[in-house]
Amino acid sequence: MLEGMRSLCVLLAALGTLALAQGPALPRPSQPGPEDKPAFPSPPEGFDSVPERGLAGRVETFEYHSNAVGFARKAEVYLPPGYSAARRYPVLFLLHGFGGNERVWRMAGRADAILDNLIRQGKAQPMVVVMPNGRASLERELANPLGGDVAGDFARFERDLVEDLLPAVEARYSVRRDREGRAIAGLSMGGGQALNVGLGRSDLFAWVGAMAPAGNARPFESLVPKPAELRLRLLWLSCGDRDVLLGLSQAWRRRLKEAGVEHVWHVGPGIHSFAVWRADLYWLAQRLFR
Repeated sequence: MLEGMRSLCVLLAALGTLALAQGPALPRPSQPGPEDKPAFPSPPEGFDSVPERGLAGRVETFEYHSNAVGFARKAEVYLPPGYSAARRYPVLFLLHGFGGNERVWRMAGRADAILDNLIRQGKAQPMVVVMPNGRASLERELANPLGGDVAGDFARFERDLVEDLLPAVEARYSVRRDREGRAIAGLSMGGGQALNVGLGRSDLFAWVGAMAPAGNARPFESLVPKPAELRLRLLWLSCGDRDVLLGLSQAWRRRLKEAGVEHVWHVGPGIHSFAVWRADLYWLAQRLFR
């Protein structure tokens, strides 16, 4: 119980800092409506456990020069089981939430274990997963992950991802270089960034996923001025049914429906937590690059 209260306090502090940096106040908690239902069941037991035996992928730290900040930055990169330079793999850029870093999706999200299990079971395509630091701070070591130039860091990160990280990944790893071979997804702050980059640069990404996207996402109209011309293979939108940010996801859902943009809408059980996002990744990963 105490640990849960601590997590809630950290979450509210992070969301408050994010709201102050972006302008609008925190949304009022919203209740699920008639259409806000799970599109998928709960994942099977052990879906996020490290496989006990057999071929597994690996995670390595990747360092690249960022012109956006003027010095080297780090990302973690998941290479699938049997990774070989003899073939080109689709690539997923997987973004974390506010206050996190490039290690969070592995440590708390268990992304490598989830992908290992899915790929070994033939349920997901073998893919490279790039997990960057979503705060492109001008501080080499960000003193306060909940403070600093939040808005500036967000803007720099979007440039960093497209102009610095993406070319560096393509130069270092054997990944596809076409839009249908690239996906971008994220949670909370990273969900907003995934919408900004994925919808804003659909010439680069054909697969976009937003899990409980935060208020740093730009307005739908500015990202998708011509909805009929948006050509995505998949647009994923999800949120927990008791998430404090459910109202923001519901607003995105309404705009997508009104604009006639095809998408997946999944409202699973839970709050703003990795228990929800691990399940989201489990189902999302199975639908990428198909």
